[in-house]
Formats: sequence, C-alpha cells, structure tokens
Amino acid sequence: MTDTQARRAEIRLGAALEGLAVACHGATAHPGEHNCECHWGGADELALLKVPGVRLDPDLLRRTWQAPDWSDHGSVLRRILPQLAGALVDGRSESFRHRDGIGESLARGRWQEWPLHQAAAVREFLHAFWAYGLLTPAPTPTPFAHAHRTLVLCVEASGELSPWLRAWDALEHPVADRNLVEAADSWCYDLLGEELPWNTRHDRAGLLTALTSWLTGHAAARPAARGAPDQLLQHLRLLGLPLPDRWDDPHWPRDLR
Repeated sequence: MTDTQARRAEIRLGAALEGLAVACHGATAHPGEHNCECHWGGADELALLKVPGVRLDPDLLRRTWQAPDWSDHGSVLRRILPQLAGALVDGRSESFRHRDGIGESLARGRWQEWPLHQAAAVREFLHAFWAYGLLTPAPTPTPFAHAHRTLVLCVEASGELSPWLRAWDALEHPVADRNLVEAADSWCYDLLGEELPWNTRHDRAGLLTALTSWLTGHAAARPAARGAPDQLLQHLRLLGLPLPDRWDDPHWPRDLR
C-alpha cells in the first residue's frame, strides 16, 4: 500500500489492534471454564486460557475460537481476541483461512453486550479491518484475502449488512472497485438462484434482499466502469429484473432454468 487512502487504512488498523489489546488486557477465561478433552484439548491447554497474555500456538488458537460449547464464550473470546485479530491481519495464519467462521464466533460471544470500552474496541477493529480489506488488492499472497470474505466476517459478527455496504459506497478507489467486480462475480450465480452466497445465522431473506438491491442499485455502475466481463454485467442486469422476466431472458444461465 502506497497511496494516501491505503496508508490511512493501514494506520487505522494498527491503532485498532492496539485498542483491542488495551481493552482486553488481563482477560482470562472463566475460572470454572471447561471443555471436552477428546474434542477440544487437554487440561494444560485449558489452563493457558486462564492465564492472561500467554500466546497460544496457531492450532490451539483456532480450536479455541472454533469451539461452539464454551459455558462463557464471551470471556474466552476476550482472552484470545487480541492474538486472533492480529492473526487475521497477518494473513498467513491458520485462522486467516477460516475467517468466515470467526464472525460466527464473535456473534456467539455477544460482543455488543460486553463492557462499553471492549465493545467499542471490537467495533472499531471490524470497521478498520473492513476498510483495510477494501483497499487490499486481490489476490494477495494467499487465495483467501478477498474483500467479499471479509464482508462475510463483518456481517456475521455484527448481524448487519448495510453499514459495510455504505462504507464500500463511500470509498472511491480503484482497488475497492476491482474488489467489487470480484465479489459480484462470485456472488451473482447464487443470487440469481435466490440464494445468499454464504451460510448465516442471521436473517437470510433480509440479507439476500439487501445485497441484491445494493448490487443492482448504486453499486451497479462500478463493475461496468472497471471493464467487467459482459457475462457479469448481464447477470447484474438480470438481478434487477422481476423473476419471471429473468427466466425468459436469453442471458439467463441455462443450468438455472
């Protein structure tokens, strides 16, 4: 990243990581927390979660945020969140490759109900990570560094889609537009079949409607301006038509007939 907008996004993300570290400083899992040794890990690993600040190895970090059955998921997340957020930003960690599930884990932890300073730190990290992701060209060194994957994380963590799309709308930058072309291309086939392009624990129908409306509204001109393939432009046009009109259109995908 060399341009001014990208540099600002990078600085903001660094500050957000520091904010998480401060907000969660000293956090530990609940003293009585437990988990299944067969499916999660042993007593020595569990003991690490009850000591603040000790770094976990990447495999233990992944198993910890992925586990759905903590008795106090929020306290476990507060214990690992600074390291987990850093692993997401790093992009080389095992956790990075499972970023969609991290949003679900945050939702299970009910982070919006945490003490105000901690909830504010999580919110700022999500927004900073999203702003950074929009300005990160795809592909990056791994095939998972795509803005649409970061969007899924943010939506699943927050239960909202509109704030993230508004941020995309407001950002005038060629990388953000190229990421939009890539995202639209990966989403359109599912959307034409009236399916949300990712699994969710939230209002699937509402998210589907909001995403389709956004792609066929304000966002629709940006792929065309970036020279998107004609097939993608035709699919975006079809998304704006009522269903019966889509089916009769010569550009409707044959395997969806």
